[in-house]
Amino acid sequence: MDLDILDVTIFDGHSILPDNRVSIRDGLIAEIGTGPAASPAARTITATGSLLTPGFVDAHVHTTFGGQESLACDISGADGLADALETVRCFAMDTPDAWVTGGGWSMADFPGGNPTAQILDEVTPDHPTILLSADHHSAWVNTAALKITDLDAGTPDPEGGIIVRSESGAPTGCLHEAAIDLVSAHVPQADEAAVRAGLLAGQNYLSTLGVTAWMDAIVGDYGGHRDPFDSYVRAEQTGDLHSEVVGSLWWPRGAEDIDAEVARLSDRRRTDGRFRTTSVKFMLDGIVESQTAAMSAEYTCACGGFGTNYFTRDHLEASFAALAAAGFDIHCHAIGDAAVKAALDAFGAIGANPDDGRRHHIAHVQVVDPADVPRFAQLGITANLQALWACFDQQMIDLNIPVLGPERSDWQYPFGSFARADTHLAMGSDWPVSTANPWEAIHVAVNRSHPTAADTAPLLPAEALDLTTALRAYTAGSAELLRSEINGRIRPGRPANLALAESSPFALDPSEIAGIANTLTIVDGRIVFDAAAPHDAPSASPASTERPS
Repeated sequence: MDLDILDVTIFDGHSILPDNRVSIRDGLIAEIGTGPAASPAARTITATGSLLTPGFVDAHVHTTFGGQESLACDISGADGLADALETVRCFAMDTPDAWVTGGGWSMADFPGGNPTAQILDEVTPDHPTILLSADHHSAWVNTAALKITDLDAGTPDPEGGIIVRSESGAPTGCLHEAAIDLVSAHVPQADEAAVRAGLLAGQNYLSTLGVTAWMDAIVGDYGGHRDPFDSYVRAEQTGDLHSEVVGSLWWPRGAEDIDAEVARLSDRRRTDGRFRTTSVKFMLDGIVESQTAAMSAEYTCACGGFGTNYFTRDHLEASFAALAAAGFDIHCHAIGDAAVKAALDAFGAIGANPDDGRRHHIAHVQVVDPADVPRFAQLGITANLQALWACFDQQMIDLNIPVLGPERSDWQYPFGSFARADTHLAMGSDWPVSTANPWEAIHVAVNRSHPTAADTAPLLPAEALDLTTALRAYTAGSAELLRSEINGRIRPGRPANLALAESSPFALDPSEIAGIANTLTIVDGRIVFDAAAPHDAPSASPASTERPS
């Protein structure tokens, strides 16, 4: 379809242009100019007051997981515990399946972040039930699920996992990290049709938000979710995958034979097409809320401890070296300062540098020792920001600051420090951990306050990003991380992958950024979302700021 977008503010992925028109012909950006086109297109949109950007590139998202959960027992949009329980009750009444599965519950709804089987039993008396937390680092199970899996006081904590227990030692119904697998292993695995349906539902949701490309942060079996690799391949083959995707192949926590694992992943490496698998994902630690994020000093709560390191220093250095030699980019989940430091040390050990052509990155970067901030730029490591969490939400107040203590609380989400150190920045949502709406994340990056509580004090305001830097990270910055040649910039001759916002944040008060809505999404010159047309999308709580996977 040929299209002219007129009288629009244009952000090209780097800066605002002096032009006000983009002309699309045969799927490509044919011209960027001022005033009407010399040869008008079949369709013209006059977008006065709107902002045209490259399609957003979500550098860290779980599209198939989120899509599947939106089609299962999805409580991500629940308004508090009572609403969540009513959603579960209604779903259990209607499902023909033996198990109730799904997720999206908030740790902030429970004392210490730990729900109990007793509460869940009230609404799922007849179905074994497992519901993943929104961050996918914990599971809430009922008594029927505990009985089927024989979890009791005598069951030891698995390596890298925690079974939350009562004073008598009996499981209470909350499982953290690797302990989730004790129950999820008994849940019938989703079939290919279910995974494919989840992928397409997830793609549809992201399209409504102006996202035209993404990095799927776990391509492998994880937390009861089936590996989506084959679904992506088939969706590309059938033409159903219209977005550009880089899949991060999952590096198992228990991997011992590094050479064998690299060989296995190399067999799954795809370097061309819409779906590429050029990245490998390491989850180095857990999350602060469950005190499983790896810290250099003990947590300040009564239980203390340093959190969880899933890999030794030697393992990281050897596996990073082998993967880099095989041509992979390396992707690390790191929340605690010790995990961030371990990743940087391993990158340094393999000689990572800004000129090596690699796209290694560390995602989440919640707690970062100030001494480590400049090392990102020195080593050429991208900081992949999930900005929605960098604010005083309930989890930050109740579950993070009390266990971090004052010094480490001031080390959180140092976005501004990264920018001042010339670190390459990318941005992503981690949906379904939290909403995939880029404008809400950009709002927090700029204001350091929650989208629904703009009048609250900002979290470490010196670490805010300016609007242009945040937009650049969510478009061109993320596209560079994906090695994309078709997304992230508005340039003549490039495919028209674009997002049209209803208003320009450059003309608004910064406190209004979160209210901006996407109205049009274009992929390869084809409209895949039009706010004026009927559409369906998975639900997602705009206020959700759960922590990452």
